[in-house]
Amino acid sequence: MHTRLYRNGVLEKEGFPIEDVSDHVADPENTVWFDLCSPTLDELAVIGEELGLHELAVEDVVTDHQRPKLDVYDNHLFITVYGVHFDGDVLDPVEINVFVTSNALVTVRENAHFDIGEVTRRWDSASRLAGHGVAFLLHGLLDCVVDGHFDLVQDLDGKAEALEEALFGEEPVDGREMQRTMYRLRKNMTRFRKITMPMREVIGTLLRRDQVLVPAAEMRPYYQDVYDHALRVSEWTDSLRDLLANVRETRLSQQGFRLNEIMKRVTSWAAIIAVPTAITGFYGQNVPYPGAGQPWGFWMSVIAVALTSVGLYAVFKKKDWL
Repeated sequence: MHTRLYRNGVLEKEGFPIEDVSDHVADPENTVWFDLCSPTLDELAVIGEELGLHELAVEDVVTDHQRPKLDVYDNHLFITVYGVHFDGDVLDPVEINVFVTSNALVTVRENAHFDIGEVTRRWDSASRLAGHGVAFLLHGLLDCVVDGHFDLVQDLDGKAEALEEALFGEEPVDGREMQRTMYRLRKNMTRFRKITMPMREVIGTLLRRDQVLVPAAEMRPYYQDVYDHALRVSEWTDSLRDLLANVRETRLSQQGFRLNEIMKRVTSWAAIIAVPTAITGFYGQNVPYPGAGQPWGFWMSVIAVALTSVGLYAVFKKKDWL
């Protein structure tokens, strides 16, 4: 069981049944956290009744593809954020819904692909702040989520730079593989942008709201640090989006340039072939012409074909058409 009980900033108990949560929450000196992974609607209804959660917030939990947001209700906050997870090469974010009351934090994960153990380890490493109760727990969760976003945007940046360098590298690249890589990267970036851009608003709202459920004054600098990271991730995401757009346009320009080079070469060789064809066709007409029926006439046509072909080749080579 993912449950914890803090009392006066000290971790007293963990791993207890969720049925005991209501008893612990009744004491205002306690701070309780418990986690639900893929809960049923009946389980959510029971938790909602015990903690007095708003029915609209409970309904949002079972509704897929919620936008990252923060809703303020009379006695609690409802927050939706997304953790980072990859299904093969495709980004598959994990929805995490959070209920925040005066002395309880409830996390509801869409599936087990988000490592809740990393969050608890983060709480343990900063246990000196546990006296701030729910504000401490919420900070650790948001900090873990935003750090995951930051690590991913760094990885995407490295892949985008490698793709950019491959465009102008000396070694030949597989055009089809590059297009597949570019498509996957753009698709993942689009999904990633949808879950990171609203995070500024979510954390910024926590900093602006003047309520008892928002971070205490002592925790505000820590939330400001998370906000700065979220802001940097969103700005970095926008810059990567522009970079990928430039890479795509550069790739299309290279393909167009390559096509023009091929067309120039094909046209040049067609011209080289066409001139001898015209000369030999002229000598094949059924009218008298200089050297008709004479050996020197044949050799004159051969020389004319050779000289014009060599001359055209030299001109096209000089113009870099061949």
